[in-house]
Amino acid sequence: MLASDTLQFSTAVSRMCALQPASFVDVETFLTPEEIENDPVRKRLRAMGIGAHACTAIPMPSGELAIFVFQRRLGEGDYDQKSLDVLDSLRPAMARAGLIAGRLGLERAEGTVAAMTAMGLPAAVLSLKGRVMVANALFDGLSSLFLPTAFGGMAIADAEANRLFQQAVVAARNELEPTVRSIPVQGVDGRPPMILHMLPLRRSAHEIFSGADILVAATALSASSLVPSPTLLAGLFDLTPAEARLATALSQGHALKAAAVSSNITEKTARTYLERIFAKTGTRQQSQLVALLKSAGPFG
Repeated sequence: MLASDTLQFSTAVSRMCALQPASFVDVETFLTPEEIENDPVRKRLRAMGIGAHACTAIPMPSGELAIFVFQRRLGEGDYDQKSLDVLDSLRPAMARAGLIAGRLGLERAEGTVAAMTAMGLPAAVLSLKGRVMVANALFDGLSSLFLPTAFGGMAIADAEANRLFQQAVVAARNELEPTVRSIPVQGVDGRPPMILHMLPLRRSAHEIFSGADILVAATALSASSLVPSPTLLAGLFDLTPAEARLATALSQGHALKAAAVSSNITEKTARTYLERIFAKTGTRQQSQLVALLKSAGPFG
């Protein structure tokens, strides 16, 4: 349930997030019978035998909200005031634990991103909503590449790259096992072309980065006459093996028909692959694609 987007459609969750109760409260008292009956999360929990909820909220220094919820089995009744008083006596310990855990997690994320600074990689970690949680100085220094948006979000100045970036953020929310996505960004004002690598953070990595969901790292590309290998292109741009072979043939200077022959596919299939390659690399013309692919040799 936590991995899905069900919670954002819960009336009870949204009500508690808006109320942010500073002490434990019985959630049922803030909902109408109809809201309780129709809440999608409550429906699932009732099917699991879970009934009444007691909730409190504790704001974190990072701007996040820690919500503690206790639940009773169906048939055990609602939370009375005596029960809420017992939970309130424990609330200061919960607050301290939450604050310390949040602080430690944030420091671990900052330390990991700082390590990327030593490697020369601009990097940041994002939530699934695209909010920047931590960024290193190299990332902050790319002001011509990244643009801040409302609510701590991020956009890319290049319109086509930003389209692919926002699509990747949405895909990361909807995929159970998101894959690494690489997004090409054209060079401007003396800044070389770059590749943004978006890596999903799952399991232990999710904890190391303080609950962040996406790691964004940028690598600069230096111009080169070398032809990149299919393996490199597949890794950089999420191309399938067949698409990578065609892209390599094109970057060697072959026309599409000749590239199709060398890849053992029909010209019609090659055109289909080329459209997919355009979409994945953010290019629209074969000349743009070849120029980009030839820059994807050694990293600067």
